[in-house]
Amino acid sequence: MPIEAIVPRRLYRQVADQLRQLFDSGEYAAGDRLPTERELAERMGISRPTIREALIALEVEGRVRIRVGSGIYVTEPPRSAPLPSAGEGPFELLRAREFIEGAIAEEAAQHVKAEHIRILDKVLGRMDRQRHPTRTTISLDREFHTGVAAILGNAVLVRVVGDLFDQRMNPYFERLSSYFEDRTTWQAALEEHRAVRDALAAHDAGGAKAAMRHHLRLSQERFSRNFGEGSAVAETAGKKEPPIIHTE
Repeated sequence: MPIEAIVPRRLYRQVADQLRQLFDSGEYAAGDRLPTERELAERMGISRPTIREALIALEVEGRVRIRVGSGIYVTEPPRSAPLPSAGEGPFELLRAREFIEGAIAEEAAQHVKAEHIRILDKVLGRMDRQRHPTRTTISLDREFHTGVAAILGNAVLVRVVGDLFDQRMNPYFERLSSYFEDRTTWQAALEEHRAVRDALAAHDAGGAKAAMRHHLRLSQERFSRNFGEGSAVAETAGKKEPPIIHTE
């Protein structure tokens, strides 16, 4: 038997795997409502964003159905093969962007020129005329973030920012976005972009870093809003609690 490489499993994938095992064993049957995100997080000893990433992954695979205002329900297993793992989860990607793009904005404020601000202003003007979410608004959002990186004249940084942004086009991130992005969140994000632009124009390095990190932190918070489900305690009475996951 050949030696096989050890592939590390991200925590949200471990959670999804354990919940899937509970479905397959009949612990939760099709139509059953799962405990709430908060209850699952408490039982498993992990964060709610990790639970949310796992539930989104399971919904994309067709194993659960999230009904906003009602709860998360187990569905019949799909006949088609499950989608491959998406790798990093949405929250992990946003946290990485917060650190990386915050540092880029800080440095960019020390090198920005009037022509760079004009480019960002054109992008912001086009963003202001769009209704979100569409492919166009996402493209403009990407253009703004890569435009900030372009101030430094480093193609590698532009590519890194663009590649990280493009991860939001995977089916897991798109499903999460479908629940929490709308015209209101788009307007909020637009104002956050303007705050970054203003700090850059003022050559305020600390302000630019803070504004960029604030924007990406708020993006995480927008995706962390409660689905609005009620308690599932009564409906799950008698069910075994999901096993607690211990992390090292």
